[in-house]
Amino acid sequence: MKKFITAILMIAGTLITYTSTAQFSLSGEFRPRTEFSHGYKSLANEDQDWSTATAQRSRLNFLYSNDFIKTKLVLQDVRYWGSQPQLVNNEDYATSVHEAWADVLLAKNFSVKAGRQELVYDDHRIFGNVGWAHQARSHDIAVFKYEHNFKIHFGIAHHENSNTTNNIYDGPDAYKDLQFIWFNKAWEKSALSLLFLNNGVPVYEQEKQVTKYGQTTGAHYTTKIGTADLTANLYYQSGKHSGGKDISALNFLIEANLKNGISAGYEYLSGNSYDKTNKVYAFTPLYGTNHKFNGFMDYFYVGNHINSVGLNDAYLKYKHSVKKIGFNADLHYFASAGKISEDAKNYLGTELDLTFSYQIHEMTSISAGWSTMFAGESMEILKEGSKNAGNHWAYIMLSVTPTFIK
Repeated sequence: MKKFITAILMIAGTLITYTSTAQFSLSGEFRPRTEFSHGYKSLANEDQDWSTATAQRSRLNFLYSNDFIKTKLVLQDVRYWGSQPQLVNNEDYATSVHEAWADVLLAKNFSVKAGRQELVYDDHRIFGNVGWAHQARSHDIAVFKYEHNFKIHFGIAHHENSNTTNNIYDGPDAYKDLQFIWFNKAWEKSALSLLFLNNGVPVYEQEKQVTKYGQTTGAHYTTKIGTADLTANLYYQSGKHSGGKDISALNFLIEANLKNGISAGYEYLSGNSYDKTNKVYAFTPLYGTNHKFNGFMDYFYVGNHINSVGLNDAYLKYKHSVKKIGFNADLHYFASAGKISEDAKNYLGTELDLTFSYQIHEMTSISAGWSTMFAGESMEILKEGSKNAGNHWAYIMLSVTPTFIK
C-alpha cells in the first residue's frame, strides 16, 4: 500500500511538473476596415465616382507550447460587407486556415517548423506576412531552425496538384519549388542578416512543364550610431525569368531613424527600360509586405508594377505619440528607375500619407488615414487615368483582439 501511494504521488508530481511548463491560449481578432477610394492603386478618371467598401478579418488563434513543441492554429474569415446573403448556407463560405503548424524540438537549439505558416524575416522586404491585407500571407513549407549564438533557418517547399501520378502543378501559388537559407547574427548595437532564396516558377514549354529558377541573394543590416538607428538592404536577383530571359535586378535601401521621430530614407528597385530588352532588369520583392514600403496608396508592388520600370523612392517620415494617441506623416517622392519611353520623364509623383491612431484600451484600437497622390505625366503612361482627377484614398479601422483563455 505504501509503495502504491508513493507511485501515485510520483505520477501526480510528474503531471503537475508537466502541466506547469505547458501553455495554452485562445485569442481572437475582429478587424473591420472601411476604405474610401478615388485613385487607389491607379489614377482615377475625371468622371469617376468615389468608392466606399468595408471588409473584415475575423480570426481565432489557438496556441499551445511546452518544453519540446509549439503549435499554432489560426482560423480566418475574410469578407466584404454585403458579399454574403443574410440567409447563408456555409457550403460556399467556409472559414479558411491561415496557419496550422507544429514546431518540434529535434535536439538542443535545433527544431523543425512544418505546416502552413507565416514567413517573416528582417524588415519584411523579401518575406513578410502582409498583415495589412485582411487575408495576409502564409506558406505551406518546412523550416529547419538552429538558434543559439546565431540563427540559421533553412526552408523548403514543393507544390503539386492532388494527382500524385504526375509532377504537374498549376495551382494558385506563386511557386512550385522554393528553398531559402537565412542567417542572422546580433551584437550589442548592430545585427546582420544574410538571405539566399531559390524561387522556382512552373511554366510550359512544348507542352511540358518545366521550372524556371530565379535567385535572390542579399543582406539586411541595422546599427545604432549615437541616437540614430540606421538600416540598410542590398539584394540582387539572378537566374531565369518565367518568360525565359536572364534576370539581373537590384534592390538597395538606406534609412536613418532619429530619436525625435523623424526618419529619412531612399530605396532603389531596378526596372526595365524601353530600349534595353535583352534581360529582365526589374526587381521583384516577391513575398514581402510591400504595403509597408512605397506609400500606402499601393501604386507599386502590391499586386501591380511587376516586371515594369522599377522605382526610385526618396522619403521623409515623422512619427509622434502622446499617451494613447499616435500620429504619422509620410512623404514619398517617386521616379522610375528604367526609361519609360524616349520622351517620358522619370518623375512619377509625390504621395502624402497621414495616419492617426487611438488605443481605446488594451484590446481595442481605432485608426484612420488619408493619402493623396500628386501624380506626374509619366504616371498617366503607366497607370492611365488622369493626374488631375484628384487621387485620394482614406480608411478607418477598428481592431479588437480579445484573449479568451490564457
